[in-house]
Amino acid sequence: MPIWKAILISWGIAFLEYCLMVPANRWGFSNGFTGFQLKMTQEVITLVVFTVFAMVYLHEPFHWRYLVSFALLLGAVYFMFKK
Repeated sequence: MPIWKAILISWGIAFLEYCLMVPANRWGFSNGFTGFQLKMTQEVITLVVFTVFAMVYLHEPFHWRYLVSFALLLGAVYFMFKK
């Protein structure tokens, strides 16, 4: 794929993500989420989407150490939202 196509596709994806992220953050903040909670949620979503992309498009194998890393991240999310 030519570099210009890769750039346009990646910027298109980033633009779509931004268009969804800003209203979601405003809605989340107005409904009681803190900025830290919103950022942690965004990172989890990003990692899940990238994992699917890496497996489906890049044909990379899913290793057990990724599962352990995700479990640790979910633990962090649990403590972030614990009151």
